[in-house]
Amino acid sequence: MFKLNLSRVRKSEGTLVDQIVASIEQELSHGTYPAGTKLPSVRNFAKTHALSTYTVSEAYQRLVSLGLVVARAGAGYRVATPEAHTPDASAWSMPSLNASWLLSDVFADHSVPIKAGCGWIPNDWVNESGIQHALRVVSRVPGPRIGGYGHPYGLAALREFIASGLRRYSLPVGSSDILLTQGVTQALDLVVRTLLQPGDTVIVEDPCYCNLLQILKVTFVNVVSVPRTPDGIDIAQLEEIVREHRPKGMFINTVLQNPSGASLSVSSAFRLLQIADREGLWVVEDDISRELAPAGAPCLAAMEGLKNVIYLSGFSKTITPAVRVGYIAACRDLISRFALTKMAVGLTSSEVTERAVANVLIDGHYDRHIAHIRERLFNAHTRVAESMTNSGLEIFHMPKAGLFLWAKLPIHPEDSMAVTNEALAKGIWLAPGSYFRPGEPASAWFRFNAATSDVPELWTFMKNYLR
Repeated sequence: MFKLNLSRVRKSEGTLVDQIVASIEQELSHGTYPAGTKLPSVRNFAKTHALSTYTVSEAYQRLVSLGLVVARAGAGYRVATPEAHTPDASAWSMPSLNASWLLSDVFADHSVPIKAGCGWIPNDWVNESGIQHALRVVSRVPGPRIGGYGHPYGLAALREFIASGLRRYSLPVGSSDILLTQGVTQALDLVVRTLLQPGDTVIVEDPCYCNLLQILKVTFVNVVSVPRTPDGIDIAQLEEIVREHRPKGMFINTVLQNPSGASLSVSSAFRLLQIADREGLWVVEDDISRELAPAGAPCLAAMEGLKNVIYLSGFSKTITPAVRVGYIAACRDLISRFALTKMAVGLTSSEVTERAVANVLIDGHYDRHIAHIRERLFNAHTRVAESMTNSGLEIFHMPKAGLFLWAKLPIHPEDSMAVTNEALAKGIWLAPGSYFRPGEPASAWFRFNAATSDVPELWTFMKNYLR
């Protein structure tokens, strides 16, 4: 029988699933149980340790995803055979740190052991069983039903499911008010291409989503920034910018902003919408992290009713970025215009992928998966914030939810690339604040992913570098 070290103190030691996985992983690392050793059945394990079968099943599935355990039909779970060669940090070689790697190759470069600055959930947090089940369902769809390009608006069943979910937030939408896209980044691109012309001026947050800045740059749109605060945006500066620059619209991350982790307060959201209505501005609400946020966070589209607000979201932060499914919710006239742009620049989005996402949402225990992710992120935020404080970093805001923490290193802003390079040489990818600011000025602020920054090697490096 596997020995377990369960404290059952979730906030300090993680969830029971985390504790089971860590305990078994430790036993396997000591070589206590050779390859092929059979694990107790889920039912027996649960009974012996007074656990729920769901908790044990989740732990076993995670051990499978880590490659430590294999599941065989009719044979239960067994200790996996170690791979002949497992890459580790000591065998890693540093890639060249340049604009190309940072803007594109980083997404394909799986060699960096510690991705403290990345923007997605770790691979072992993915809802593996839900995705695998969804892909099996899609594989059984008759060929003639997926032989064409699909509908320009995207899969109708998924659009209706999304609309139903948005109505729970009081958004007045139906499936015809939804356009599916290849992630939120494409949704942003479609909005910019459709509504803006070269030379137009828009407002972005400082800091803001780095890919938005690149989209606006390649379309020759003028960018004016307004500071992001822990409660939202600086309303006084917003008023001044509107008077001086007469922008056509603004781009806002409502909750758990990328990269600051902050969320709009109700009062800040209300004032922002007042200004937008008075000036006739488009408000593009990027709400990708809504499902990771605590209940009650304001939603601009729900408050305003999709008159001037264009609502964007997707599933890269909750299912996996690999599925590349996002969406736009807007008034129907705008949706038809966005659909024309979508067809002009890339034709339809992938119906196969959209079917897989629909099945994850409907049949893949999605709500349970989201609850699990929220709990893990809460625990990770607590530990990472403590590590930051102990290392002398200044934390902008502590949301204890979502992926991101925005923290300032006690260095001169001009030294930010030096620390980034030195960290990368040790297998640690950092994301300096310059990537998230218009004009890319040097910054001592860095974006940290709470889920991937909860590793001792990162904070050992920080303490050694900053002492």
